[in-house]
Amino acid sequence: MLIFLTGMMGSGKSTLGRELAEKLGYTFLDLDAVIEQSENRTIAEIFAAEGQERFREVERRALQTIVANYKQAIVATGGGTPCFFGNMTLMNTAGETIFLDVPVNLIAQRLSQSDLSARPLLAGKTQSQLISFLGKTLSERRRFYEQAKHLVASPPYTINALLALLPL
Repeated sequence: MLIFLTGMMGSGKSTLGRELAEKLGYTFLDLDAVIEQSENRTIAEIFAAEGQERFREVERRALQTIVANYKQAIVATGGGTPCFFGNMTLMNTAGETIFLDVPVNLIAQRLSQSDLSARPLLAGKTQSQLISFLGKTLSERRRFYEQAKHLVASPPYTINALLALLPL
């Protein structure tokens, strides 16, 4: 089974995905890392050189490749992945989707502790700009995220709670 974790950047998709994959004995895939490896450059470099539109095309192809080549994997998607090219429909068709719905203030707190320059949409933002951007972005993306088959609201998440959602 393919299991796609969706939600805003900083919602815990990669951390939770690794734990869930270990528990199930599945492969863990971070979609951004898959893209960086296939493109031989960082997400920030792709954005800087070719823009968001080109990145979203590369992202779509990477997602399609995962769907075609994996039968058992946990996939941590990028925050915007569900919002472009019918990706949410593809993920819902190919497997189980889980929306990790995390409050904006908690996301901002987590992201503030990381290197924002590595995230093209956040680079150079102050804390108040970050919170404003995240709130606006979550509002715009929520309609896509809520198409997920499962919703988990607010951390802390437990692996057992996630497993209980899935038809294993």
